[in-house]
Amino acid sequence: SHVGIAVPAAGADSVLEATSDGGVRLTALADFLGRSARIDGRPAVTVMRLRDTTGVTAAVARARTYLGQPYDYSFRPDNGKMYCSELVWECYLTGSKNEHLFTARPMNFRTADGRLPQFWIDHFAAMDQPIPEGVPGTNPQDMSREKFLKIVYRYWQ
Repeated sequence: SHVGIAVPAAGADSVLEATSDGGVRLTALADFLGRSARIDGRPAVTVMRLRDTTGVTAAVARARTYLGQPYDYSFRPDNGKMYCSELVWECYLTGSKNEHLFTARPMNFRTADGRLPQFWIDHFAAMDQPIPEGVPGTNPQDMSREKFLKIVYRYWQ
């Protein structure tokens, strides 16, 4: 349900993330883990790493340039705001053309039976914006399935 970029440092590990409580920010790892969901009392957090770590330093540097940007409640690209997976998507680039490493897919706000939940109708109506159904976007669940990632640690196990 959430994704961020781990930033290891001697004694001060952190996570670069975009949250509805502060926009793009650097959060101490202990605080990040402390507010996560729980499985048997432990943080429901899985750490994943790129199989090829080339470009990670550049991705973290790019992510730092977004610090302070507001949270993107409309989930739209290129609007000066960021939601969590959009931050990761924007920062991890590959190749000489700086193409996005993670795949953007058409967004779907519907339930399995095709209904549009009232929550989303109200959410976008409050912003006087159309629901971005079908607009290319990202989400943590899709990102976690990318073949170029590997699981390195599960806090809940």
